[in-house]
Amino acid sequence: MTKRITVVPAVGRSVPDPEAGDLLPVEGREVTDGAWWRRRLADGDIVVKADKPPTTKASAAKPEEVK
Repeated sequence: MTKRITVVPAVGRSVPDPEAGDLLPVEGREVTDGAWWRRRLADGDIVVKADKPPTTKASAAKPEEVK
């Protein structure tokens, strides 16, 4: 199975998507993780979007029962 990542263009960047044949949309797109996208990441052209928002200690803790 090929790994997929969701990428968004860095602010002020227009990034071509060779698989789709157009520019990467501002809201991002899921793409195949490969050399092309890793190079765009290394150059600062894109940002990898996290699948899940990170949790903080406060939101990860169980809420106390209300009596």
